[in-house]
Amino acid sequence: MRVLILGGSGLIGQAFVRRLVERGDTVTVLSRNPERVRLPAGAQAAAWDGRTPQGWVHWLEEADALVNLAGENIGAGRWNAERKARIRQSRVDSGQALVRALEQAQKRPGLLLQASAVGYYGVKSQDVLTEEAPAGQDYLSSVCVDWEQSTQAAEALGVRRVLLRTGLVLTGTGGALERLLLPFRLFIGGPLGSGKQWWPWISLRDQVEAMLFLLDHPQASGPFNLTAPQPVTMSDFGRTLARVLGRPYWLPVPGFALRLLLGEMSTLVLDGQRAVPARLLQLGYTFRQPDLSAALREALG
Repeated sequence: MRVLILGGSGLIGQAFVRRLVERGDTVTVLSRNPERVRLPAGAQAAAWDGRTPQGWVHWLEEADALVNLAGENIGAGRWNAERKARIRQSRVDSGQALVRALEQAQKRPGLLLQASAVGYYGVKSQDVLTEEAPAGQDYLSSVCVDWEQSTQAAEALGVRRVLLRTGLVLTGTGGALERLLLPFRLFIGGPLGSGKQWWPWISLRDQVEAMLFLLDHPQASGPFNLTAPQPVTMSDFGRTLARVLGRPYWLPVPGFALRLLLGEMSTLVLDGQRAVPARLLQLGYTFRQPDLSAALREALG
């Protein structure tokens, strides 16, 4: 299969590219800095500006499938008005550019995997959230709604579209888990806020394998929650991490302190969604790492 990826330089993108190359697919990654993208042998990088279809429609015409993972890292810095606008615009611009490229292409790929997140559902404390749940009303949910809608027009062009509503991806080299490790390794790990908020986690291996499953499955379309079958509360997540690291779990960080430190971005750790992968399981996907303790051990080597 020939796969074209927008935004393949992040943690998920790099792991996905490696897996595609391992199984013999031909992979091209579009990047604003193609000379800096680290790719495995067998994959290639090409340039694009992140906003327009200029210069890459020919890559699209050669692809069997298109994967859009483009978007600025939401946890890379404190949210101010400018940064929030960049987070939204980086996602919407890339999606709209993708649609314009499809409109120009003489030959179109049959499938689009479109990134999104479980933040789509907003802040819902205890509700079990399948893909049928409505969107929320907060900033992150509005970003996810705009993100998904940015490529909706691809369906009218005959491209089957799969929405990847991803949860907390466990990897020890970046992302939320890496930020949690330091206090635990310093023996001061504990619950964040109430500890009752749900953390819909997924192992990096299952994130990648689920994406491959949806890429290959001819009946896959619409939204899919990419989360482990058993979400846990933050408190349970922290206790499990402490056991894996052989550290105590005792020092709570009050919610107000995190709000003072992180501002609005504190919602990433103080709020959550009890999202479950109902449609992924119905389609027949088998999770490789459904157990949190084993997934953390793998993520931390």
